[in-house]
Amino acid sequence: MAAVRPSVLKYVRVRDYLRSLVTHELAVGDAIPSERLLCERFGVSRMTVRQAVDALVVEGLLEREQGRGTFVAPAKVDLQVRLSSFGEEMARRGMVASSRVIAAEEVAATPDVADALDLVPGDAVHHLHRIRYADGEPMAIEQSWVPRLLLPGLFEHGPPASVYGELRAAGLDPDWGEDTVAASEIDAQGAAMLGLRAGAAVLRLARRTFAGQTACVYSRSSYRADRYVLWVPLRAPRRPLTPRSAGVAGAAGADAGAGTTPGTT
Repeated sequence: MAAVRPSVLKYVRVRDYLRSLVTHELAVGDAIPSERLLCERFGVSRMTVRQAVDALVVEGLLEREQGRGTFVAPAKVDLQVRLSSFGEEMARRGMVASSRVIAAEEVAATPDVADALDLVPGDAVHHLHRIRYADGEPMAIEQSWVPRLLLPGLFEHGPPASVYGELRAAGLDPDWGEDTVAASEIDAQGAAMLGLRAGAAVLRLARRTFAGQTACVYSRSSYRADRYVLWVPLRAPRRPLTPRSAGVAGAAGADAGAGTTPGTT
């Protein structure tokens, strides 16, 4: 087994010390000890200290501010891939959700929106453009489109607090969907809305939401990458239920006898 270099051990000691400070002693926004103090405490070089700090910046525990220093970063919210509204997700975390409406209007579906909602370009859709907040802090920019035919009076009493709630009230319970997630950089307009610098990293999520076989909402959201980490639950793949060979057919038949119906999902 290869020996661990002393420089690596020193870096780990500094990193773990800082992680303990962040977890048990310091609060969000507090500055960490200076490089000079850390060098003296651990008898290491500035390069070793910076390596330890860099690791915690990448983890999201610390953040650097140009010309000011390094501070404890706000905790990241896990962006879970589940079919729930922003308000429901924030409530689950004990946070208060709110919104600032940029636009709430009826528009003609553009080709991309029409394709996502199984409509014809030009069909009427409700367009809701909002900034989403958690405990008063801007977290995401969200645009949603809903076929007017499904909820004719969606904006009759002003923008709704929850589009999913309105769908449920109309007997359209969102029960499945599909997401695409990509990393990107935010433009100057979006950065101003979220309190970020232009070019900062964001997670862009596009979602099609269905009630049965009806496409009822198409949304595009930009989440602050400095406040979100993507969390995706995984599980082992299931055995195929469709027989692929005689041997597999026999196994599938045995499963069927135990209560599994081949060919169903």
